[in-house]
Amino acid sequence: MQDLIRKYNVAGPRYTSYPTVPYWDDESFSYNRWQNTIQSSPNRSEAISLYIHLPFCESLCTFCACNKRITKKHSVELPYIKALLKELDLYTNLYGHKLSVKDIHFGGGTPTFFSPENLEILLKGILQRAYISEDASFSFEGHPNNTTKEHLKVLHDYHFNRVSYGIQDYNPEVQDAINRRQSLENVQFVTETARKTGYKSVGHDLIYGLPFQTVDHILNTIEKTIALRPDRIAFYSYAHTPWIKGNGQRGFKDKDLPDANTKRQQYELGKAMLENNGYHEIGMDHFALAEDELYKALNNKTLHRNFMGYTTQHTSHLIGLGVSSISDAWFGFAQNEKHLEDYYERLRQNKIPVFRGHILTTEDVEIRRHILNLMTKFETDLSETNLNSKDLHLIYHHLKPFIEDDLIRIKDKHIFVKPEAKAFIRNICMAFDLRMLRKQPEKKLFSMTI
Repeated sequence: MQDLIRKYNVAGPRYTSYPTVPYWDDESFSYNRWQNTIQSSPNRSEAISLYIHLPFCESLCTFCACNKRITKKHSVELPYIKALLKELDLYTNLYGHKLSVKDIHFGGGTPTFFSPENLEILLKGILQRAYISEDASFSFEGHPNNTTKEHLKVLHDYHFNRVSYGIQDYNPEVQDAINRRQSLENVQFVTETARKTGYKSVGHDLIYGLPFQTVDHILNTIEKTIALRPDRIAFYSYAHTPWIKGNGQRGFKDKDLPDANTKRQQYELGKAMLENNGYHEIGMDHFALAEDELYKALNNKTLHRNFMGYTTQHTSHLIGLGVSSISDAWFGFAQNEKHLEDYYERLRQNKIPVFRGHILTTEDVEIRRHILNLMTKFETDLSETNLNSKDLHLIYHHLKPFIEDDLIRIKDKHIFVKPEAKAFIRNICMAFDLRMLRKQPEKKLFSMTI
């Protein structure tokens, strides 16, 4: 396994979309084409997912590559909520009917930067503008230091039943380096309070490969995590991308990061520890207990993946509200303005605040289907395809190493990923990424796959 990890630990996409964002055709994208893609979609009457980006944080976590605005001024909350609801109104007008919502996710930033009272104002506004499906499932990302009983109660009252807490690591030296200080007591409090409030799934997010982090730090963090028995655990590889403009990851030096061998050990031993304590690998980075819906969806082959990651809710359309959010109309993607002032200005012009995107070609749609199958079902079928023989040959050529390493098997053009190969699923998907295979990036775009 160490040899395989060494071989396949290369830079690669996480495949929350295909094509991946660096390969979007921004030049042919336009505001009108995005509108037409939604209005001509055969799935436009179906229930949708909503992703709402709440970008504000009181302090900067130096490991974070998300779009955020650092401020202690909570006066920013209500103007931003007003903007979110206006954006939802613009989408409602574009769809031409009141939207039905089956999935809402609050991401950030720090969603619990917002007061419980203001989150309720936002949710009331959404419920006035949309129908809620009977099988709706809502979730949010919580900071252990500022998620209160009141936050949990208000959100649960409005159909939220899942929460994930960003833990990262419990070691003080690591926490100081990433500027994310939180105690085990705080984590225990918000975990137990969520359960008492009625949340049916509580998740903890952990990261390996952080500055000054050792193998013992990882094992200690996982030991503490297992004692609290979260329903889901995300075990992420730290994505070191300091070349991204405005990224706080320049707060420490490259030499402070674990070397490649140490990081591999962190992953291997951490994964083994999780599996030995009843957690099942769902897919890339994710683990869940057998009772959790995510694990059940994996077994039932109903697991879905979108810009929010793995989810049990399958929708063809995902509308992203808020600065930098990405929307997905299945045949097209669109990203909102990344700067808050530009976002507000577009809304003042009564326009959906998108600034870039990609309209999928017929080939894109097919490759997207195969990559989604691999990411969620760990198999896909190439027997019925519109791809030409040259492209198929290119895909099979890049799958050959995985066959030789006994990570996949192919029977009658049906590709099966073996259970032990889940750690390499990003690499296997790269064999299908025709846009990247035809044009390798000239500069560093992606984090390492493992």
